[in-house]
Amino acid sequence: MQATPRLERAGREEFARRRQQLMRSMGRDTIAVVPAATVKHRNSDVEFPYRQDSDFHYLTGFGEPDSVAVLVPGREHAQYILFVRDRDALRETWDGRRAGPDGARTDYGADDAFPITDIDEILPGLMENRAKVFYAMGGHPEFDHRMLSWLQHLRSQSARSGRQAPLEMVALDHVLHDMRLYKSRAELGLMRTSGAIAAAGHVRAMRHTRPGGHEYGIVAELLHEFRRNNADCSYQPIVGGGANSCILHYRENDQPLVDGDLLLVDAGCEVAGYASDITRTWPVNGRFTPAQRAIYEVVLQAQQAAIAQVKPGNHWNAPHEAATEVITRGLMELGLLKGKLSALLKSGACKRFFMHRTGHWLGLDVHDVGDYKVGDEWRVLEPGMVMTVEPGIYIPAGSKGIPKRWWNIGVRIEDDIVVTRTGHENLTAAVPSDIAAVEALVGTGL
Repeated sequence: MQATPRLERAGREEFARRRQQLMRSMGRDTIAVVPAATVKHRNSDVEFPYRQDSDFHYLTGFGEPDSVAVLVPGREHAQYILFVRDRDALRETWDGRRAGPDGARTDYGADDAFPITDIDEILPGLMENRAKVFYAMGGHPEFDHRMLSWLQHLRSQSARSGRQAPLEMVALDHVLHDMRLYKSRAELGLMRTSGAIAAAGHVRAMRHTRPGGHEYGIVAELLHEFRRNNADCSYQPIVGGGANSCILHYRENDQPLVDGDLLLVDAGCEVAGYASDITRTWPVNGRFTPAQRAIYEVVLQAQQAAIAQVKPGNHWNAPHEAATEVITRGLMELGLLKGKLSALLKSGACKRFFMHRTGHWLGLDVHDVGDYKVGDEWRVLEPGMVMTVEPGIYIPAGSKGIPKRWWNIGVRIEDDIVVTRTGHENLTAAVPSDIAAVEALVGTGL
């Protein structure tokens, strides 16, 4: 899996197409302002790894902080403007190369570009005589104050100067996030790569699981596979053995791997900003106990039923409804739920053991943008949408009325699914989920 320069992975034409689509949706006499993510400090002068704002990246492919993208539909001189850090030989020696305004134009397709230090002088002028400003208020609190101050100044000056200040601020998220919900061919290519790398990480983790190891050792195996393919974690891995498999967002990842326990691993990577998200559950010693196998089979059947519902024309909640019915029926057959199926489904009885949704949108964000309902109705699935399918059953120790043989069994199985014209595609199917295949793989690494 050969790494390529980040901008080339989607292509300048792809980013230009997105900007043009957004500007058509905005209409004339409008302006959109999109700030980049800021640098965050871990402590003192140590920074967290920088990750670009997803909306900014989607429109620009530009990876530097202290930047602002401006779109001005119909403006004759320049419709796409970038404000970026100026070139600085000293700072580049310490912190790395900068594109500067010239690079923003030549390498990133900006019609015009200016130093970020000039934004106070230039941006208010670009907003003059524009009826609407498209901006995602609340996403960048410090920049929110600057936007409001520029607008307030323009309005105070408009009476004297005769120049019109914008009359309305419109939520950019509403338009832009609906665009991001539908993945292009280029985006799906990146997500296939991300899924393939994450799948290889899970396979590696299975091979290196043995009693006596530690959860953090499995994290190391995942990271090895991600980093050797130039991918980053898309979120902090969850590696929970035994009782920890029943904690949905377990983070410590520091306990020993115990013979006879299950190990739940939820981990994905990010390629050029695009996330994968996979969960698999396997026995530490390579063999499921009868109780573990029984729960695992119910979850696997629920996932298969849910994935079968991912196709054009079905609504967003159809996979969850399918998984819920299979899990409820399975728990009844195991004696963990009692009553009539219809009554148990109506009351949501399985939420005691399956307390989360079956999936979420996936893309530049792990929990990606896009509405799940349109009005009061579940959104209809369409080609290009990408979602996770991840049912689970969790039975922590001490569960009232539950025999001890079921305690500390936590199982989740998750894959990344694209809605296609004819049905769906599983981007992460390279990780086995069949019981025999899982047992044959665990512990086989050197």
